[in-house]
Amino acid sequence: MITQTINISEINLHISQLIEKIETGSEIILTKDDKPVAKISKFSETKKNIHFGVLKGKVKISNDFDDPLPEAILSEFEGNECGF
Repeated sequence: MITQTINISEINLHISQLIEKIETGSEIILTKDDKPVAKISKFSETKKNIHFGVLKGKVKISNDFDDPLPEAILSEFEGNECGF
């Protein structure tokens, strides 16, 4: 991948050529006062694959998972005893 740096003030002069370079895989770094402020690269839609069952057998939920919380912990959630 080729990276080119261009000052923001020059974009209007070269926008067509810059887009052609981006389409072929180049990256364009936009600068202002010689400092990088943005990067332009080719847009590619990436679809994330969902893999169901990846954690099967690796995660365990205890039998008391949905039991009520003990009073000491519950009162902290409710702000009665925050320990400060």
